[in-house]
Amino acid sequence: MMYALNFVLWALAAMAIGLLFMGISRKLTARLQRRYGPPFWQSFIDVIKAFSRKSISHNFIMDLCALMGLAGLLAAAMYVPMGGILPFPSDSPLILILYFMPIGYLGMAVSVSASGNPLASIGIGRALTLMLGYEIPFAIVVMSFISNYGTTNILSIMQAQAGGIENWHIIKMPFGFLASLLALEAMTGKKPFDVMIAPAEIASGPMVELSGKFLGLAFLQYSVAVFVETGLLTALFLGGGATVWEFVLKQFIVYMVLTLFSEIYARYRVEQAVRFLWIYAGGLAVIQLALNMYMK
Repeated sequence: MMYALNFVLWALAAMAIGLLFMGISRKLTARLQRRYGPPFWQSFIDVIKAFSRKSISHNFIMDLCALMGLAGLLAAAMYVPMGGILPFPSDSPLILILYFMPIGYLGMAVSVSASGNPLASIGIGRALTLMLGYEIPFAIVVMSFISNYGTTNILSIMQAQAGGIENWHIIKMPFGFLASLLALEAMTGKKPFDVMIAPAEIASGPMVELSGKFLGLAFLQYSVAVFVETGLLTALFLGGGATVWEFVLKQFIVYMVLTLFSEIYARYRVEQAVRFLWIYAGGLAVIQLALNMYMK
């Protein structure tokens, strides 16, 4: 019973934090473009409105995999240690996060592809191609931590950063941090890596066929993805947080930095995005891994 309660509370917190970040990000984007923008709680309104509208389902696979997409990311969120707290303690939460995250993405991919819309299929194809670009550099960064500490326990990695900012891995592992930041920009679908959405090219790709509850689930899935991905960077490189509020504040700063970068650069083509991630993010990750192995 306690585990079920922990899951529900953590899931609600992850979705609420992600939606809040998304709303503030939209406000920041509007200000940078000299617009007033929607209120920061607009993302919550959008989700409620989406679930109140009529849904069009093409088949059972679309229904099932839409839920699978959200479930995969919620499972990953259970192992993000806010304030050093894990609702489901594990010896290797980092591996579990990396395992569950693709399940979420692939669930949405299958759901949208089942609609039969060609624009949605193009967007999903781009998203899966982009995954090859950012998953490999991030995996190399994770290997750097394993080489350094011999563990994939996020709590142990956070504890190793205790004692002040000089112990944070953003200082000790700068190349790994830059590689992870570039990978995170792609994970969150921010420019210049928003090739899967590309409203001017493929009418928002995967979103074009979503209505009602499916659109609401897509919003919630993205909100949980934001929570998980910013939480990973915070835990691995920014010392985590002694309290929940400190952890969430660091997550917020990370997401706002990603938003600022998104407003500076134009969209890459798919092959440009993958090439950029492999050369620059991958190169930085390899340098960090080599340094860690040399200095071990």
